[in-house]
Order: sequence, then structure tokens, then C-alpha cells
Amino acid sequence: MKYRTIGSAPADRREVSVLALGAMLFGSRTAEETSFALLDRYVEAGGNFIDTSDNYAFWVDGGQGGQSEELLGRWRRSRGIGDEIFIATKLGARPLAPGTSFTDNPEGLSAKVIRESAERSRERLGVEKLDLLYAHIDDPTVPQRETVEGFAELVAEGTVGLLGVSNQAVWRVERARAIAAAAGLPGYEMLQYAHSYLRPRTDVPSDMFPDGSLGHVGPDLLGYLRAEPALTLVAYSPLLKGTYTHPDRLPSDYDHPGTPARLTVLHEVARETGATANQVVLAWQMGGELPVISLAGASSVAQLEENLAAVDLELSADQRARLDAAY
Repeated sequence: MKYRTIGSAPADRREVSVLALGAMLFGSRTAEETSFALLDRYVEAGGNFIDTSDNYAFWVDGGQGGQSEELLGRWRRSRGIGDEIFIATKLGARPLAPGTSFTDNPEGLSAKVIRESAERSRERLGVEKLDLLYAHIDDPTVPQRETVEGFAELVAEGTVGLLGVSNQAVWRVERARAIAAAAGLPGYEMLQYAHSYLRPRTDVPSDMFPDGSLGHVGPDLLGYLRAEPALTLVAYSPLLKGTYTHPDRLPSDYDHPGTPARLTVLHEVARETGATANQVVLAWQMGGELPVISLAGASSVAQLEENLAAVDLELSADQRARLDAAY
């Protein structure tokens, strides 16, 4: 396993795996026995960065989520896991009632919600301190100062370590960080956004993003990372839910004229290296010039083994240049 340093404050600076394990469906669609096997194998391989959320996976049973955090709590207790394993969770997108969603009835990012939701996550995970807590989605109904101060209070109390943000416009992220910096408060250091080798159209509207997606990595976010080297990108959905193995799963927003050219080069490099397309994607992402942690889930140990092998895959400068130049 390879590791990356995250966090600027000495007390919360950590060395975490460049490959994080996504636990989104653990305890719901992925059975407990399989989930435990995946977690055990990941840790055995040197992995120490696990990602979850307080709303995972509400859509499986129409509830409010919490199954993933609860399973991780049971796994931690059964294995005697302590602070050697870094667990990130999120709040803000939990539905307030069963049968609703984060697009029509989210918990939001008020100071009250931040405190109460973080406490519930700590209880489910069985920890005194959340290693990393994200604002899962934006909440324009709450003043950003209230959100910033709500997160900072938990850091000051010692119940949260690092702070992160996901699925927000870059200008909103920068504004929140500026508010925190001006007040001498901790701000967002981890940015979790969808990122893969294939590039999506970001102008496609959705219920969550009526003007087009704010949840994908684009040129504005890449430029922001270059300008702010203390920030780290956690790239979710790097394998596009199996698209590189099953082309029929290509999401509609990736179905555009630029995709075939990138797939052609991707498969050329896979043949040259003897690796799978998935492994090339992960190696390209984890080994680039910007600080990126790949966040990949798995539903079987075989899938996890494939992902783990990508950590040691070294792409040549020529291969990386060809992958980057394709469009």
C-alpha cells in the first residue's frame, strides 16, 4: 500500500491510503459477511481509509440510512479496531423522513443539524471522535457562516478531526474557507467529488443540479487544487460503477464524442501494461501530479483485489501523456 499525508494541523495530520474503501452499500445491499470480508482484506493489505455517510444507503429500503455506519461500528467492535483505521463520514444529505430524499427533504447544514447528526454518527460508528467529517451537499438556505462555525465548534471540542466538503460549487467552497480563515477557524481541507478517466458533460441538469453538475471534477476544481496545495481530492466513482468492464453501463452524461478516443487509449495502455482498464484508471488517478485519493467500493473480494493491485501499477511518462492528451 502507498500513503498520502492529509491535514495541516499537527494534531490531526494523518497518513492515509491512496486507495480508500467505499462502504456505501455495506450493511444494506452488500451483506454483512461479505462486508466484513472486504474490510478485513483491505486492512490486511495495508488500507486504513474507509468512507461512509450518515445517509448510506437510504435508497435501498426507502428509509433514512445509517446502515453503513452501523455495520462499520459492529466491525470495529468485533475486530478491536481503534484509531489506526481512519473513517470519514458525511452529513447534510440524510432524508428527514422515510420515503423522501436529499433532493426534496435533506437534513441540511444548520448548526443544530451538524451537532446532532455528528453525534448520531459517532454513536453508530462507536467512536469518540470522527476522523473526517464532510458537508455532503450544499445548503443554500443556511448562512455559510453558521455552517462554518457549526463544524468548527465540533473540532474545538475534539469530537471531529478534519473537515471536508462534497458536491458544492468551487466558489461556495472557497467562500466557506475564506470565512473560516478570517475568523481563525478550521476550514475544509478534503474535497470529495466524482472523478474518473472519462470526462462527463457537466451541463446536463438534474434534480440536485438544475444548472448542470457541480459534483464532478472540472477545470475550475483542478485549478483550485493546483493553487491550494494543502487541499486533497478524494475522487469518488473512479470506476463509473463498472463501466470500464461493462460498457453498457456508461452513464448518459458520459455518452459524447470525446469518450471513444479516451477509451481507445485506455485500452491500449491496459494491453501494454498487462493490467485491466480499471487498474489503469486507478493508477492514472492516484499517481498524477495532483494529490488525489481514489475512493472505490467493491461488492466482492475479487473486485477489491483488482483495485488493490492498481496501487503498485506504475505508468510510464509516455503512457500518462497519451492518456492525458486523448479527447
